[in-house]
Amino acid sequence: MLALLAVLLVACQAADKLPNKPNIVFILADDMGYQDVGFRDSDVITPNLDRLATEGVILENHYVMPQCSPTRASLLSGRHAIRNGFWIGNIKPNEEWGLRLNETTLPEMLRRNGYATHGIGKWHAGMYTWNHTPAKRGFDTFFGLYLGAQGYFSHKRSGNSDLRDDYHDENGKFVDDVRLDLNGKYSTYLYTERAIKQIEDH
Repeated sequence: MLALLAVLLVACQAADKLPNKPNIVFILADDMGYQDVGFRDSDVITPNLDRLATEGVILENHYVMPQCSPTRASLLSGRHAIRNGFWIGNIKPNEEWGLRLNETTLPEMLRRNGYATHGIGKWHAGMYTWNHTPAKRGFDTFFGLYLGAQGYFSHKRSGNSDLRDDYHDENGKFVDDVRLDLNGKYSTYLYTERAIKQIEDH
């Protein structure tokens, strides 16, 4: 399967809350065909996705935009690209725009309702200002790329490293850690390891 794990939203109930809300793991995969999973009677072997499909919810008859930035912006805002400013297409390096700051995002709504939120993978919804980045748009933490089309091992776009580990420290200060130490490591494995850790921690 030539699908790139794009965004993994892990929204878990805060530990001090009663267990009346479900935990949420949302997976958005770029360039994945309808038949590219085993549960569609495909030749592609995907036992873990098959199990998730059997035990979870399969969204069918939902449509995405033809490019990744508009798809992400629509998922994050709940609004069509024509309404959220992404009718233009993908955000490219050094472009001065992103998901409008007056748009309420899904992770912001989840946090307001007692969830911890963690983004993993490709953001690609704007990095024009720090306020456009994931850890400022409702994610407690973010591990991944701000842009698209990076190398799986170099984590670079236009010559710059873009693998980030973003969070707020114990004083609430935003920290953007560009992970140069992970250069040469396969990004899909890094995302998988982080996703497993976040799920196990919650």
